[in-house]
Amino acid sequence: MQPTEGRLIDIGDTELFVVERGQGHPMILLHGGPGLDHHMFGDYLDPLGDACRLILVDQRANGRSGRPPQATWTLQQNAADVSLLALALGLGPYAVLGHSYGSFVALQHAVDFPGAAAQTIVSSGVGSSAMLMSHVQRELAEFQPVELREQVTESWAREPHAQTPEDVAALLRMQLPFHFGNPHDPRIPEFERRTAGMVGAPEVLRLFSADGYGGIEVEERLHGVSQPVLVLAGRHDRTCSVEAAERIASRLPRVQLHVFEHSGHMTFAEQNEEYLSVLRAFLRHAGGVA
Repeated sequence: MQPTEGRLIDIGDTELFVVERGQGHPMILLHGGPGLDHHMFGDYLDPLGDACRLILVDQRANGRSGRPPQATWTLQQNAADVSLLALALGLGPYAVLGHSYGSFVALQHAVDFPGAAAQTIVSSGVGSSAMLMSHVQRELAEFQPVELREQVTESWAREPHAQTPEDVAALLRMQLPFHFGNPHDPRIPEFERRTAGMVGAPEVLRLFSADGYGGIEVEERLHGVSQPVLVLAGRHDRTCSVEAAERIASRLPRVQLHVFEHSGHMTFAEQNEEYLSVLRAFLRHAGGVA
């Protein structure tokens, strides 16, 4: 993957670290976690750089971004930061793509600032924290093999006690078999190679893991989202279910739902070519790219 070359952007109360690749229609990319950074996308989305200006962001207090007061480390503030970043960069019409926790931020941004983004992409997300936790608990109870189930269970128990960036990296590594449809997927080591360089934020992971990972609750407000939305889900996602994606889609006025039949939670890595193709088609149809 490309080396990290980025800059800090002042958004008022803090600075956000961004890395930009490609040119064309701006697309703000919001990583998962919380506690991870823009390296989560690796170079998987780089082929879109022929049509899109990819703006990979370390969300506040994550990665190389600033560490403002902890009281501001909220889902709502992360959503507001999207608009603040777009303003600071002088963007015209732009798209927002969020994956996993980043999809919570993208959804929160869509309901709090309807129409601010020209297009929103919700990748492996949910609209309600209740659906998130109940699905995870059911899937974990049935997860095989048993030794990996125990490994994943242990990793989540350790999240509220993470102390170093190395702790965050180790916990992610322990959880990856749960996040790929095939827990022994040979692409897991490849994913680790392509996302190397991540700067984990243990203090963010501690806070969010103890408090419902942001507490997303937007389902009843989705009807007010005015821009086109693409909802992406993996058929075998053990974290964010297809049912959750369908519930999101059913409440949005202008929506396209796409399910990746051979993926778990890491759709952009598991079915990369199809993921990129679906994104291109959506952006073309929604006026993002020519």
